[in-house]
Amino acid sequence: MNQLNNPRFICVDQEDTLYVSDWKNHRVMKWMKGSKEGIVVAGGQGPGASLKQLSYPQGIFIDKLDTVYVVDAGNNRIVRWIKGAEEGSIITGENIRGTKPNQLNIPIGLSFDDEKNLYIVDYGNHRVQKFVVDN
Repeated sequence: MNQLNNPRFICVDQEDTLYVSDWKNHRVMKWMKGSKEGIVVAGGQGPGASLKQLSYPQGIFIDKLDTVYVVDAGNNRIVRWIKGAEEGSIITGENIRGTKPNQLNIPIGLSFDDEKNLYIVDYGNHRVQKFVVDN
């Protein structure tokens, strides 16, 4: 579980836990402080479009409840994985590229502001999109 294949983005939470988007392994890995072995917290079922899979994950964000938000670039969507979940839920995007407000085209990054608005770098559409995320 410690082998990464083309890691892309990292995120460190308040407890110094490290998260890595493992691009070619189609998963997000987590290493707790002092740990020598990582665990899969999102994806890890090979590439694909089911809610148990990711396809070329990019940007990641971890909230205070250890919910993992992932840019699922190969599926042109943003997926949220609640701590301990076996599958994610789609926040926005569809499994096809597009230019409509609810579609993405090669998303690569994401961030949240203090009001819990989600911002997505929509690379292929040359835009940054803002979304309100329901908890």
